[in-house]
Amino acid sequence: MKIYLTAIIKTKEEYRNQVLIILQNMVKETRKEEACESYVLHQGIEDKNQFIFYEIWKNEKGLAIHNQQPYIQSFRTIVDKKLQEKPQIYLTHIL
Repeated sequence: MKIYLTAIIKTKEEYRNQVLIILQNMVKETRKEEACESYVLHQGIEDKNQFIFYEIWKNEKGLAIHNQQPYIQSFRTIVDKKLQEKPQIYLTHIL
């Protein structure tokens, strides 16, 4: 079953450009993954410190493999220092 994931990331203003570089690298690398059907990064219009990922995964196994990749693990190391809060993750499927 496909997994639809939405992730909301709120960066601290002083780290916005650094975080954006990390997020853009995640897009570049993730799109190479076999289980990734779509991986799109958005930035807030009113709040430039808000980034939203919209992702589609072929299955749970593919998403689990994705979460173990070095570029995802690297992102996790900046959460406490450079983000306003932990990312909000929403997993859904189509009814």
